[in-house]
Amino acid sequence: MKRILHLLVLLIIALCFMPAAYAENPVDRPVNTSSLDDIFASRGVNGTIVIYDVQKNGYWLHNAGRAAERFYPASTFKIFNSLIGLSEGVVKDADEVFYRYGGEPVYLESWKTDASLRSAIKLSQVPAYKELARRIGTERMQANIKKLHYGNESIGSKIDSFWLEGPLKISALEQVKLLTALARRQLPYPQKAQQQVCDITVLKQTDAYTLHGKTGWAADNIKTPVGWFVGWVEKDGGLYVFAMNMDLTDAAELPLRESITLECLRTLKLL
Repeated sequence: MKRILHLLVLLIIALCFMPAAYAENPVDRPVNTSSLDDIFASRGVNGTIVIYDVQKNGYWLHNAGRAAERFYPASTFKIFNSLIGLSEGVVKDADEVFYRYGGEPVYLESWKTDASLRSAIKLSQVPAYKELARRIGTERMQANIKKLHYGNESIGSKIDSFWLEGPLKISALEQVKLLTALARRQLPYPQKAQQQVCDITVLKQTDAYTLHGKTGWAADNIKTPVGWFVGWVEKDGGLYVFAMNMDLTDAAELPLRESITLECLRTLKLL
């Protein structure tokens, strides 16, 4: 049964990565992933990770079945909310202050501030991104979601919560496909907009590598809350794109999203 499941996921990956913008051939070369399995098992976490080596057109993967399962993207959608906002001219650049804090109650103290895309994505400032989505509007947002082929391509009628509470859903495999195109500036969007989004997603830059990423946590009105960490690593001329998600019911476990992912990347010597 596990062999059949893995073959099915290989087929899904092949279909995901078929376009030339992502790879010349379908991804068909999985490598030994036992070390990744051990990392998840040692933390007692039910989740998945997909790591795609763009140059070698190969991947590492833990939990094949879950990698193809769609979940609410939560704050990982801020990456593409930013891209759409820039491309539609709703904000002129990543440093324009487009959100003004009005003194209303907010979930985090750090959100009590005016925001640009550059600052808002670092703070994962939900009110700012809700404002951005409202400015984009339902019609333009839906058109862009279809243009991107983002997950199930459905945003429903609630323009400022569809990525947090549905109906929009996306899988780890689909996240990797989109992020690969973004990291290579190969999405059907202006190069300047794609470059700015790549710039604001940098989490860490060293002499050896640059790490891009965004976390997310969908926890409201959901039977099983899910945590995300997605992004990519640029190292020695190589590009390694990743998407991790996990069941996450307790806020105390939020750091696991990044710590597990970073441990996987270090184990594979990608950091």
